[in-house]
Amino acid sequence: MANSKGRRRRFGAIRRLPSGRYQARYPGPDGVMRPAPITFETTADADDWLAEKQTEIRRGEWHDPEAGAVSFRAYADKWVDEREIAPLTRDLYRYLLDKHLFAFAESDLDEITAPRVREWRADRLRTANAKTMTAKAYRLLKAIMETAVDDELITRNPCRIKGAGKEKAAERRIATVAQVDALANAVGMRWRLMVYLGAYGPMRPEELAGLRRRDVDLDNLRVRVRLAEPERMNGRRVQGDTKSQAGTRTVILPAFLHRELRWHLQTYAESGPDGLLFVGEKGAPFRRSTFGRRWRKAREIVGMPEGFRFYDLRHTGHTLSTRSGATLKDTMVRAGQSSEKAALIYQHSDDERQEEVAAGLDATVRKARAAAAQRARDKPSGTNLARDN
Repeated sequence: MANSKGRRRRFGAIRRLPSGRYQARYPGPDGVMRPAPITFETTADADDWLAEKQTEIRRGEWHDPEAGAVSFRAYADKWVDEREIAPLTRDLYRYLLDKHLFAFAESDLDEITAPRVREWRADRLRTANAKTMTAKAYRLLKAIMETAVDDELITRNPCRIKGAGKEKAAERRIATVAQVDALANAVGMRWRLMVYLGAYGPMRPEELAGLRRRDVDLDNLRVRVRLAEPERMNGRRVQGDTKSQAGTRTVILPAFLHRELRWHLQTYAESGPDGLLFVGEKGAPFRRSTFGRRWRKAREIVGMPEGFRFYDLRHTGHTLSTRSGATLKDTMVRAGQSSEKAALIYQHSDDERQEEVAAGLDATVRKARAAAAQRARDKPSGTNLARDN
């Protein structure tokens, strides 16, 4: 068939439909003939469209229009399954897909456009009032769609909102030494050491869950953090590596915790080298939900704000260590934190320096307790929250 200029067309074909409009068809790189998504008023318009399609193929810019006809949820589920990620991260991704990205569940990949993503995000921020989770969900969506681009299922990632995946962390709350003591007293004798290790370790909850008797050197006041046992959303505990390589570390405790540690080992820890340091009343590993109830009650008793989390004890420990003279590198080593930037910038911190930090922390806490005790003596009606070790 000749084109409008009288030359025989060498690419594609055009035919007139009963409606009087024209349909263009072309062979893709795979040899399959594909129709244009629209019809044309004239053969010249159809011919121009075919010329553009031919140029796309020659430049390697052609995209199979049916490649993106893949269910987002099916693709996302496969995306999660194929990744080597920690169980808690996998749980988080499933939660985000179910609770925050459900708007795209029934859509094909090529139906998720930039305007739809903007509309979804605005709706989540407006109705769900969950800025942090929306940022996490956006990052997950962007990562999944980027893989779809790599798989040549779509031509461009529709997630193009600058800064949408960034979380603005709220300022961490810190507790005073007296408040840490009060929380330890209020949470109950079985769990008081957990409060102290969370603050003055400072150890993560999943690290505390994985501690065994053999990890404790009582004489030298050292606790070896070797692994983590986070609790999944289904309530099951899973044993794995620490959050990072730096998380595997030896924590040197301040001297005032010696009596607390010895008493806990004698009273509540399981027997044997592999015995868990922290177990519930019935001898089972402690549950996040059970401890959470005790923590909230203790927080209420002490008068701490509702937003003060157990994890905020780590920030308390960071702050007190810094006040005792620790460098930023010292606190990073103590808390098991690492990053490439930190490895290049911060100075070395060895065991000797960590002993100095522990000693400084010991002096800081003792001084604060003594001051609290003195204030209590000066005010007979007050309540002495400190314990003199």
